[in-house]
Amino acid sequence: MDLRKLKTLIDLVAESDIAELEVTEGESKVRIVKSGAMPQNQVVMMQPQQAHSQMPMQSAAPQVVVPAVSVEPEGHVVKSPMVGTFYRSSAPGSPAYVEVGSTVKEGQTVCIIEAMKLLNEIDADASGVIKQILVENGQPVEFGQPLFVIG
Repeated sequence: MDLRKLKTLIDLVAESDIAELEVTEGESKVRIVKSGAMPQNQVVMMQPQQAHSQMPMQSAAPQVVVPAVSVEPEGHVVKSPMVGTFYRSSAPGSPAYVEVGSTVKEGQTVCIIEAMKLLNEIDADASGVIKQILVENGQPVEFGQPLFVIG
């Protein structure tokens, strides 16, 4: 589960009367507990093998506590200039414009964002090596959402 989804879930719990929320997505499991004594929410993430082997008692399985703080990736971040759907290639079955480890030059196309049936090529605004791809192919993106990290 990505950090953006976690932040959204934390915000929803904080703004509602819900005291606890548990979400399972694939093999990942996240539990958010709102506590009046703590100044911020507590997020508990369990590894898939821990989630399956968890005994009925909560103390039986080790848990990892993740602070509800967003982490900024190191390097230059290419952000979405619009709302739309993110695509890594020009057509289904075509090779992706870039992969992790690809060297890009400023102005080189790195992805496409489809908005209102128009395909908009998104160019790198810095030169370097693609360190991370932060969005899945076909995923909706928002204005200003980080797409790539260039190092």
